[in-house]
Amino acid sequence: MNAARGSHTALILENGKVLVTGGYNGISYLSSAELYDPTTGVWTTTEDMNAARGSHTASILENGKVLVTGGLNDNSILNSSELYDPTTGNWITTGNMNNARKYHTASILGDGKVLVTGGYNGNYLKSAELY
Repeated sequence: MNAARGSHTALILENGKVLVTGGYNGISYLSSAELYDPTTGVWTTTEDMNAARGSHTASILENGKVLVTGGLNDNSILNSSELYDPTTGNWITTGNMNNARKYHTASILGDGKVLVTGGYNGNYLKSAELY
């Protein structure tokens, strides 16, 4: 990888590349994202997320875009969400969650919606939200 990181996400895109997002490098939270091409073994950077974040989730939507939700940065626990478009390499902000949360999960449902559940924001959460 181009950047040392923990508390990040990694998932396989439809094109077979691995998208690695955010995380923590021991000093600060990261907004950077990078792609690994398993056919060449090469890491390349892609556009940074709009917010630095770690302990977030990343989910591939039916349209091939990636939804990133929540997490935390150097200042706060986040309720923000972003979409990554693998065809353009761009991130756009999307609707905020009702609750800021880190350490949560996100599950793709049969209808294509994403169910974001639980997590922590100073209290452990029993709430869930749909995207």
